[in-house]
Amino acid sequence: MHTAAAARVGKDSHKQKNWTAAGIQALFEMPFNDLLYRAQQVHRVHFDANSIQRSTLLSVKTGGCSEDCGYCSQSARNHTGLERESLLDLDEVVAAAQAAKEKGASRFCMGAAWRGPKDKDLEQVSEMIRAVKALGLETCVTLGMLKAGQAEQLKAAGLDYYNHNLDTAPEFYGNIVTTHSQADRFDTLHKVREAGISVCCGGIVGMGETRAGRAGLIAELANMSPPPESVPINNLVPVPGTPLANAEPIDPFEFVRTIAAARITMPESLVRLSAGRQEMSDELQALCFLAGANSIFYGDKLLTTGNPEAGRDERLFERLGLNAV
Repeated sequence: MHTAAAARVGKDSHKQKNWTAAGIQALFEMPFNDLLYRAQQVHRVHFDANSIQRSTLLSVKTGGCSEDCGYCSQSARNHTGLERESLLDLDEVVAAAQAAKEKGASRFCMGAAWRGPKDKDLEQVSEMIRAVKALGLETCVTLGMLKAGQAEQLKAAGLDYYNHNLDTAPEFYGNIVTTHSQADRFDTLHKVREAGISVCCGGIVGMGETRAGRAGLIAELANMSPPPESVPINNLVPVPGTPLANAEPIDPFEFVRTIAAARITMPESLVRLSAGRQEMSDELQALCFLAGANSIFYGDKLLTTGNPEAGRDERLFERLGLNAV
């Protein structure tokens, strides 16, 4: 066992502020075994190496978003066959949250396909937050860009986390989205922080970005002050009808390198395997856990793309000796 003093030294030795994209790219270029060894060293200082946090994500309002995000099936500008739906009733959300809790999820995330919520929408979402909190679950929402005062309203409802991803590196952002800027994303994240809500913020890889672009995204996340408490790393799921429908898949080992770089540069953050996990083999997921991923989305659906069934996850956890928290 480490003494308290040794643990403090260990934690301090892994901290580095002002990561540069070049410095993170150098991590990517390490021999694979060396990179994973370094990521494991960092991970074990800050977390139980065999514990995985489980979250469930429910789309409470699907389709019809006015933004033009090139990866998204919910954009009204993309012809994916997804119909615009109304906001779910409170009872439906509570039933889904209860089912998620019974399956072992500790956090319940609610997503709505909006550019940003209107005040009447926010009142309904606030009711959902209060009801889910009453079940004893942590709460997270992703609602798009927030206006002044809206983050405070969510905080008053008891919201724990707000998800708002940076998506990709700043120099590549215009290739993916043109209806808002990455600066707009940071503006919402600032509002969330000012309201005292924890930040869930990550990105998507496999959209045609370079390794330097992946390093640039990790640098932006790591240099946030403080870094996001939760960092979802999404592997693009190409959706027919979107501009990225024919994107070349990222090399699996490159994806693992991305997880490792996130762990090394954000040692105290939860690093989550998010979209694209259904397409991953058990072996690839195991490498991601070895590289420092310690959170997953858990359940039947991840917004509008499939997610592994709970039974498969339970079998994988048993095979790897992992503990769900």
